[in-house]
Amino acid sequence: MLNVELGKSLVAYWGFSEGEGKYVHDGSRRNPIHYVFNDRSDSPIHEPQWRKGINNHALLFDGYSTWVESKEGVPTIEQAFTIEAWLAPRSFGGIEDERLTGIVNQHNRKMNQGFILGVHRHGEWSLQLGVEDEWIEVWADNCPLPKLKWSHLAASFNGKEGRIQLYLNGEKVAEKTIAQNVSMTVSHDALLIGKSNDALTIESVFSLNMFSGLIDDIKIYNRAFNDSEIKTSFTNYLLPYKGEIPHLPYEEIAIDRSIYDHDPFRPKFHLTPPGHWMNEPHAPLYFKGKYHLFYQHNPQGPYWGNIQWGHWVSDDLVYWRDLPIAIETEADDLAPDGIWSGNAAYDEDGLPVLYFTAGHSSKKPNQMTGLARSTFREDQDIDLKKWRKHPVPVTVQPKGLGLHHDGFRDPFVWKEEDLWYQIVGTGIEGVCGAAIIFTSDNLVDWECKGLLYDDKDQEFPFLGEVWELPILLPIGKGKHLFIISPVGKDADVEVFYWIGRWDKQHCRFVPDQKEPQLIDVGDFHFTGPSAMIDPKTDRLLLFTIAQGRRSIKDEYEAGWAHNGGLPVQLRLRDDGRLGVKPIEELIKLRKKKLVSLENQSVEESNDILANVKGNMLEICVEFQNAVAIEYGVKVLKSDRGNVETLLYYNRQEETLNVKKKTNDSNPVQSQGGELLLNGEQLKLHIYVDCSIVECYANELKSITTRAYPEIEALGIEVWANDHIKVKSMEVWEMGPGF
Repeated sequence: MLNVELGKSLVAYWGFSEGEGKYVHDGSRRNPIHYVFNDRSDSPIHEPQWRKGINNHALLFDGYSTWVESKEGVPTIEQAFTIEAWLAPRSFGGIEDERLTGIVNQHNRKMNQGFILGVHRHGEWSLQLGVEDEWIEVWADNCPLPKLKWSHLAASFNGKEGRIQLYLNGEKVAEKTIAQNVSMTVSHDALLIGKSNDALTIESVFSLNMFSGLIDDIKIYNRAFNDSEIKTSFTNYLLPYKGEIPHLPYEEIAIDRSIYDHDPFRPKFHLTPPGHWMNEPHAPLYFKGKYHLFYQHNPQGPYWGNIQWGHWVSDDLVYWRDLPIAIETEADDLAPDGIWSGNAAYDEDGLPVLYFTAGHSSKKPNQMTGLARSTFREDQDIDLKKWRKHPVPVTVQPKGLGLHHDGFRDPFVWKEEDLWYQIVGTGIEGVCGAAIIFTSDNLVDWECKGLLYDDKDQEFPFLGEVWELPILLPIGKGKHLFIISPVGKDADVEVFYWIGRWDKQHCRFVPDQKEPQLIDVGDFHFTGPSAMIDPKTDRLLLFTIAQGRRSIKDEYEAGWAHNGGLPVQLRLRDDGRLGVKPIEELIKLRKKKLVSLENQSVEESNDILANVKGNMLEICVEFQNAVAIEYGVKVLKSDRGNVETLLYYNRQEETLNVKKKTNDSNPVQSQGGELLLNGEQLKLHIYVDCSIVECYANELKSITTRAYPEIEALGIEVWANDHIKVKSMEVWEMGPGF
């Protein structure tokens, strides 16, 4: 270990050896660990997350709510200091800003005071400090920190000799010479570990310059170490590991989804990220007996931004496993500012490839499409955990077509015979949304074939300025299904579709009727479409995001935001209309059958339902002999009836609706849309999963909504405003999908 003289120069030491609790010690001083779930009864983990470290234990920083605070700060380091720490980043954040994510800092940048040792958005790292009214920065330019691995960082400041040095794993990686006989200007801010004193914020809720990952053994000395002393300190740490930095198992640093097990509003059998933020699921594929689904994910926290591709895998589309992030942003010239939505296809050998939206803020337009290939040829990993990006974009926005300045995204690729087709969501500047189409014979070189479809006649203003997430797939009987999600001015952000003809010769889609239709009438709770033809069953499967619709503060406190909808099958019905229904495999989630009744009145049915409670349910009900104009089912109902979610049909207006009461003081919330039964009896297929409710009516329309009721609101009730018969009703408890 270091000699006695060096030990005497140690002025602060956080060993993180506690392994439990809400405090970490610096000698006799006890510093609090801030953590969103401290003292929360709705989480099984009521204290910060501790893991195995380099030296005993380490603290896991979640990237948005975990930090250590020392109000005393560090004394006597004005003229010289050395900082060393072990850390394993989980993610870096995506802030396009000069500010660092704080590893350890006590600084005021505006006043040129104090110091910060921190990391930037792609693993670049730096020591910065205020010296004689000047802000000094030293960067390890060519030595970014690796994710998911332990690294030893050291930084030294020698004011007398005018030298600042940085070290990674015992080796010097940067040095800067400044004026001699200078001192650091002291900051009187609190010393923070894992958070910056000068963080960028979102609505005063999220601090963005937060560390995500493991930190262990931070030491601060009041003298500058030389190269040999840094090397000795590093190698001494590795003596128990035979001189090698120990391997860090992924499970030790991954987001732990069990943290949210007791959250009454987090869905359990719907698709959820392990934690933090997700946007739409996308790029479904089937390969060697496994289904893969990716999703827009921010591993830093439950807020929008820093988007990477999360990854799930399943044997049956029902039970899923979390896998590491599939493709992520890097400090490259392809997609440093976001890996946005796309889809999956297959290459010449039938191996999976991913197409994604490459975000590059410094370019105009700032969106392109990129390609990533599986490493399966090399590693034979059927979980497809590793992907290699093509180094340059494969398609860029064509010039001369007047396309939207901020709309070229969400590629959808498929193959017919020896030719691949790619459609991309876009718009015509100042006119309408559109989808553009390209062809290729090699997956990399693409030729623009013009617009696949557009709304140049401006007949439907609710289709917005840009069409996101375009999908074109065969649906049977010589027809194709074209799906979009509009955004921009006046857009109704939902999932619209047309049924029509794919004119392959002219690369155009020709709809049977111009007016777009809705799959779901739930008003923004069913968005973000992606789809595939399942090679195993030939079904057209659709995946969506179920928007959470909560405040940013609620999402901070929950630790997660949004989830996927249930996988559904789309088909062309005999009457020419689109059919939509949940996939049959979901019956695997059924547990105990709670109700089975036939030919009962509303009153008789409710007598049977009186003692049935639950917020993880599947309900199938069919009505007949309707005199009532309105009838349906209430779920998540309180005993007082002041809280409930009513799913019902209006026979006179021919609409499927939801009406929600949240408490006595808030107004009733309603939404709905057209449902033409054409003489069929109403059949409702309802899924209740904590805060999400999905209802499918006669395999024609769905309505998706969110509810955050009182925890005790667990009741079910059949409802009608006049006479009606319940022909049949079955209710099951449902189990989790992860």
